[in-house]
Amino acid sequence: MGALRDRFWELPLADLSREEWESLCDGCGRCCLHKIEDADSGEIADTNVACKLLDTDTARCSDYRHRKAYVPDCLRLTLKIVDEVEWLPETCAYRRRAAGRPLPEWHHLLTGDREAVHRAGASVAGRVISEREAGPLEHHIVDWDAP
Repeated sequence: MGALRDRFWELPLADLSREEWESLCDGCGRCCLHKIEDADSGEIADTNVACKLLDTDTARCSDYRHRKAYVPDCLRLTLKIVDEVEWLPETCAYRRRAAGRPLPEWHHLLTGDREAVHRAGASVAGRVISEREAGPLEHHIVDWDAP
């Protein structure tokens, strides 16, 4: 693992190394939740149903390195598609940096504290159910951005 550059998160996403890219993730877990797309309108509804690999207590993937072997349709967020993934939360570091905005004040790269995402209420830790237990997604629609 190479060294991360000072304040690399202020650089354009295209200038980041793979390690720097991976370090941008705040660990909120929202990208690991199932979404429902309305066939007619294309509108996407959020759910509180997590991928089977998401640890629902910590909001971290239990096997990130091998996730594609267990979840073939797991999306690998890349520079090429970051602007096209409309369901990323407003707080997402990738979405914010792609738009030229700064990281949220609680982000671990600014605070040095990986638990800050949870205290800020931006994480799904402890607020989701595994797909193994959930049942129909339609019963689990939530509004994560509601106060």
